[in-house]
Amino acid sequence: MTHFLRSQSDLAAALAQLVVADPRLAPVLEKTGEPALRRGEPGFSGLARIICGQQLSTASAGAIWARLKDAFDPFHHDALRRARADRLGRLGLSAAKIKSIKAIANTIAKGELDLDHVAQSDADTAHQMLIALHGIGPWTADIYLLFCLGHADAWPAGDLALQESARIAFGLSARPTTKEMIVIGDAWRPFRGVAAHLLWAYYHVVKRREGAPVPDKPSPSKKSITAAASAKTSKSKTSNSNKKVKRNGRSQRTKS
Repeated sequence: MTHFLRSQSDLAAALAQLVVADPRLAPVLEKTGEPALRRGEPGFSGLARIICGQQLSTASAGAIWARLKDAFDPFHHDALRRARADRLGRLGLSAAKIKSIKAIANTIAKGELDLDHVAQSDADTAHQMLIALHGIGPWTADIYLLFCLGHADAWPAGDLALQESARIAFGLSARPTTKEMIVIGDAWRPFRGVAAHLLWAYYHVVKRREGAPVPDKPSPSKKSITAAASAKTSKSKTSNSNKKVKRNGRSQRTKS
């Protein structure tokens, strides 16, 4: 059965089951408290966002992504596959990331990748679908499944923060390798992704810095920002026109 983390209550319920299944995680949860469920935007946009952030600081990745979203509004795979590489480069993308994003955009356009089908598949099947594509490695696939789709069993075993967190939490002599993390995670099926949320929270507590590679939440487009501003202005004018003042003990509407 495929489990999804669609709400904070889903995460809380899964954590309760996970701690019962593996009591070693109880002191970890006690130290961190219930971690907040973090979700990113699904679809091509979410996948492109994760690729943009590969091997970059959160600040750098966020700045590049903001420029990219502003340049392509709405953000659609057709626009990205047709975009000139030099234009994307000026926005801050490396040649490798441009190649990866364009390859994925072309794959979607040709109908060779159905991200809706990926979203409905179990974590292992979805993982294999994604890593078959150019530019998507195991880490990128699992981060997309975990944060953008909410798969409760996605397990980014190659994530360095998770490896370090596991080392500290379980008193290991050395940071576990990716292969060792795969073995460690097998004990937590079907909630490996829930364990990842917990271990990232633990990393944040013990290291005092963010470890989770969290994609941005869906950001409003320029059009929606403009529409919201117009609505706010209109509301303000309506409010002012309906404002009442006290005159001679009576409440009267002001003239517009």
